[in-house]
Amino acid sequence: MEEKRKNPEEPKLKKVVEGANDLSLGISIVVAILIGIGIGIGLQKLFGVRWVIWIGVVIGVGAALRNLQIAYSKQKRALDELANDPRYKTRRFDYEDDGE
Repeated sequence: MEEKRKNPEEPKLKKVVEGANDLSLGISIVVAILIGIGIGIGLQKLFGVRWVIWIGVVIGVGAALRNLQIAYSKQKRALDELANDPRYKTRRFDYEDDGE
């Protein structure tokens, strides 16, 4: 029997793609820094100045921090949606004092 999905417009592999996206965060940080170092080495060879490699390192670290910021904002947005879900709202009950 085919299991019915809650939202017919939701892609079949949505959870797999989201999981892969979450796992790729660590890889993207390393790759961003390595690309920055590569840019720094290229600039060093282009200009012949030794300290220029640090410009590439700063670019790579900046790109890694931007990746972290994007991942944080996605996670925060998902948690905010979950917090606004009526199923998870806390309920307050007002008990009347019966005067006993």
